[in-house]
Amino acid sequence: MTTYTTEIDVRFRDIDAMGHVNNAVYATYLEQARTTYFRDVLDADLSSIATVLASLSIDFRRPVELTDGTVAVEIAIDELGTSSVTMAHDIRTGGEVVAEAEATLVSLDPDSGKPAPIPDEHRSAIESYHGV
Repeated sequence: MTTYTTEIDVRFRDIDAMGHVNNAVYATYLEQARTTYFRDVLDADLSSIATVLASLSIDFRRPVELTDGTVAVEIAIDELGTSSVTMAHDIRTGGEVVAEAEATLVSLDPDSGKPAPIPDEHRSAIESYHGV
């Protein structure tokens, strides 16, 4: 299965009093990677994608420091349901996995705010890109 990877700069403001990237920033890195993924893979205007994050779990392997410079966030599709998609994420620096995460996003009807089927064009783009 094909994965999607994007590079993100480690910024000075990401660093906490312990001298490494604060744990909450990892969620921001994941969100930024998913946003880039939606733009690149779905080729969609981000305002047209009605999804919510239903769950997120992160396992931390080692701290990321400012001197690491960048992190690479790799996205794979674990499950493509009717109205949800579960994405596996690896966060790497220098080729080493520093965190693993799983996120489930749910497609919404923008008018009712209730779960809705993933639009056909988005489903097709995901299936085509990842070979699922």
